[in-house]
Amino acid sequence: MHAFDVLGDPVRRRILELLADGEMSSGAVCEVITVEFGISQPGVSQHLKVLRENGFATVRPQGARRLYAVNSEPLRDVDAWLERFRRFWTPHLDALATELARGKRERRLSSEPGDGEQADPRRRAT
Repeated sequence: MHAFDVLGDPVRRRILELLADGEMSSGAVCEVITVEFGISQPGVSQHLKVLRENGFATVRPQGARRLYAVNSEPLRDVDAWLERFRRFWTPHLDALATELARGKRERRLSSEPGDGEQADPRRRAT
């Protein structure tokens, strides 16, 4: 299965989001996914299996529990594939950062006391 086929499913994306915060038992994953998507435990197990078989998740036994975690290698492959498209959004994000910095600077300058004005001692310097 292609990486984007795996990631194209909203349930599997949500499972990866949960696992990105740290290792989770299959039962804990199932609780969240059942509430959010109304999927049964066998359905959640099937999604975990797809993630595991395609290398997006790892599993390790701990007694009777199975603990799942994100495997970052396939995500690096996706990131490498996306690299050729970054030029479409990176300049826009850089321009946004510039505008935000400009606005912050203008707000700071407009709030500074002018000639002969006293600075408000309660105002913290930025």
